[in-house]
Amino acid sequence: MRGALLLGFVLLALAGCDEMSHQPKYDSYERSKLFADGKSMQAPPAGSIGRDDPALLAALRQQPQMSRQLVERGRERFNIYCVPCHDQAGYGNGTVANRGFPHPPSFHIDRLRQASPAYFVDVITHGHGVMYAYAGRVAPADRWAIAAYIQALQLSQNAPVDNLSPAERERVEKADAAP
Repeated sequence: MRGALLLGFVLLALAGCDEMSHQPKYDSYERSKLFADGKSMQAPPAGSIGRDDPALLAALRQQPQMSRQLVERGRERFNIYCVPCHDQAGYGNGTVANRGFPHPPSFHIDRLRQASPAYFVDVITHGHGVMYAYAGRVAPADRWAIAAYIQALQLSQNAPVDNLSPAERERVEKADAAP
């Protein structure tokens, strides 16, 4: 009895799968009334780039030279893609995290302060933990820019006082002394 019931279920499931082959669809080179040119297979829009495009892959493999322009582009992209979870200072207290999503690690912990820019590019590309991959959203050159900005953020939050000019040091000391 149990075997017959199982066989009946399998046959019913197989019969249901056949419905997909009878749905309306166009073959690749079939004529179509849907598009003005009568073709069912359309060319990609002008300017489209495949994910495996050699130029994109080369940009991902090659770390650009650090520059002010790169860091500024990284700040712009960071504010768009990263701030919702990581917050503007990179401590992991973004709006998304404060509404119940797991907090990402702070960029200011020792492990991430010692990480290379390539590590951040890899995490942006492939995701890590609960962070999903941003490869489809962030261009390779912008991933490097974000990594450069993260380094600037880390330096801004952990800069040695000895690196400051006397005037800057005095401003910091006054700010620390203010109530």
